[in-house]
Amino acid sequence: MSPLLSARGWGWRWNARRAHAVQGLDLEVEAGERVLLLGASGAGKSTLLAGVAGLLDGGPDGTGEEEGELLVDGVPAQQARQRAVEAGEGRARTGLLLQDPQAQTVLARVGDDVAFGLENHAVPPERIWPRVDAALDDVGLRLPRDHPTSRLSGGQRQRLALAGVLALQPQLLLLDEPTAMLDPEGAAALRGVVAERLAATGAGLLLVEHRVDLWVDLVDRVVVLAPGGGVLADGPVWRVLDERGDELAAAGVWLPGRSAAPGRGGRAQPRRSGTAGDGLLSLEGVAVGRRGSGARVLTGVDAQVREGSFTALRGVNGAGKSTLALAVAGLVPPVSGRVRAHPALAGGLAARRRRRPWGSSAAADDPAGWAPRDLVSRIGSVFQDPRHQFVAQTVADELAVGPRRLGLSEEEVDVRTTELLERLRLDRLARANPFTLSGGEQRRLSVATALATRPRLLVLDEPTFGQDARTWAELVDLLAGLRDAGTAVVAATHDVELCDALADTTWWIGDGRLRVEALVGAP
Repeated sequence: MSPLLSARGWGWRWNARRAHAVQGLDLEVEAGERVLLLGASGAGKSTLLAGVAGLLDGGPDGTGEEEGELLVDGVPAQQARQRAVEAGEGRARTGLLLQDPQAQTVLARVGDDVAFGLENHAVPPERIWPRVDAALDDVGLRLPRDHPTSRLSGGQRQRLALAGVLALQPQLLLLDEPTAMLDPEGAAALRGVVAERLAATGAGLLLVEHRVDLWVDLVDRVVVLAPGGGVLADGPVWRVLDERGDELAAAGVWLPGRSAAPGRGGRAQPRRSGTAGDGLLSLEGVAVGRRGSGARVLTGVDAQVREGSFTALRGVNGAGKSTLALAVAGLVPPVSGRVRAHPALAGGLAARRRRRPWGSSAAADDPAGWAPRDLVSRIGSVFQDPRHQFVAQTVADELAVGPRRLGLSEEEVDVRTTELLERLRLDRLARANPFTLSGGEQRRLSVATALATRPRLLVLDEPTFGQDARTWAELVDLLAGLRDAGTAVVAATHDVELCDALADTTWWIGDGRLRVEALVGAP
C-alpha cells in the first residue's frame, strides 16, 4: 500500500517571492502515524500543511509555482480533497487548523461555522447538528449555537476552528500552532482532546508546534525542515532530540528542558528594570466591552503604566485582555471611566482638545481622541492578528509608513527601516509582500512597524506568537533594551517564559475584574 502522504522533490514558491517557501522535499507519512514537524521560523512548515490540505493552486491562475509531487492517498493533494467531498462519506481526507484561526472563521454564528464543512461534505442534515454539538463540547467551547463569532476572543476562535476540523473526522489531522493563543489550562485541554480523537479514530497527525514539551509524548516521529530546503532530521522522537539537540537548538527549535537560545546581544535570561520613571498613563475606574456587544467584560480597572516598566496582561481566554489592550493603546474608548495620559506621554498636546471619531468631545489627555499622527508617535500597537495592520506592498514600505506619517526625511526613514530589518531578521524579506510571510515573520514585522515611530508606550497582543527559540530570544532582547531605555511595554500574553524574563508588574484579569501584582523589589 502507498503511504497516506508522499512528497517527492516537492517545492512551492509564492508568486510574489523569489525564494521558495519549500524546496526539494522528500517525505512519506503512513496512515495513523503521528509526526511532529519542526524547523526555524520561515522554514516552510505552514506552507507544507496548506499543500497537504489541497489549498495551494499552482495552475496558470494560481497563487504560486509548484514543483515535484505532493500526494495524498496516491493522488495530488487537491484531487484527494475533492474526492473526499464527492465520496459522500461525510469524512475529510485531511483537516487543517490554520495558524491564524480568524482566517478560518467563515460564518457569523458559532454553530453554523462548525456546520459549514459538514454541509460541504454532504452530511445529511439530521447528522450535522449532533456532530457540531459534540465537536464544540470536545474543544471546551460551550456556547449557544447562535453565539456571534465576532464576539469570540483569539483563543476562543482557535477552539472554534479546531471544532470545525474535528467535526469532519479527518484521516490526517493537520495542526498549525494549535495552542499558540490558548492559556496553559486551555492548551493542556486541547492536547487531551487531540489525543482522545487520535486514539478513537486511528487518524494520523502532522503537527507544527514551536514549543514541543506538551506534545512530545503524543507523537511517534520528528521531521525537521531545513530553511534552505529538504529535511534536516527525521526519526523517532527522542533519538532525534538526543542526537541532534545542539544542531536543532542552533536552528531555533524549542527543545524540552532547554530555555531559549541567547539573542544577538546574549541577554535572553530573566531581566528586571532597575528603576521605573514617571507615570505615562493612568486607568481610572475603567470598564471595557467588546464591539457590537453592550456587555462589559471588565470593570473597575484602576492601574498605572510607568516609564521603563514591563506590564504583563494575563488571564484565561475570553477574559478581556485584548479588549483592555485596545483601550490602553487609545484605539477604542472605555465604556466608562477614564484613560488619562500624563504630561510625559501627552507632550505638547496639553493645550489642545481633540474630537473623537465617534463624535463626543475628548480631552487632550485622552489618547482615544488624539489624531493618528499624535497617537502613532506616542503609543505603538501590535494587534493579535498582525495582518490587520499591514497596508503596504513590501516589508520595507510597511516599516516606512509610520515614520513617513511623522514627516521624517527619507534619509531618516531609511535609517530606521534598515535598522529594524536587520534587528528582527527581516532584511532578506525587504521586498516581499507582508501577506506572503510566515506567521512568525508577520509577527516580527508587526512589532517592527510599531517600533519604527519610537513611541514612549508599546502595547503588544501576543508578541511572541509563532517564534522559534532564536527569534523569541531576540524579541525578548529587543524589548528588554527598549524597556531599559525608558519605553513602557504592556503585553497581553499567555507566554509564561516572556513574563518570567521581563515582567515587573502583572495585571491579572478574572471574573470581570483586574488585580495588579508587582514583583517583590520591583519599582
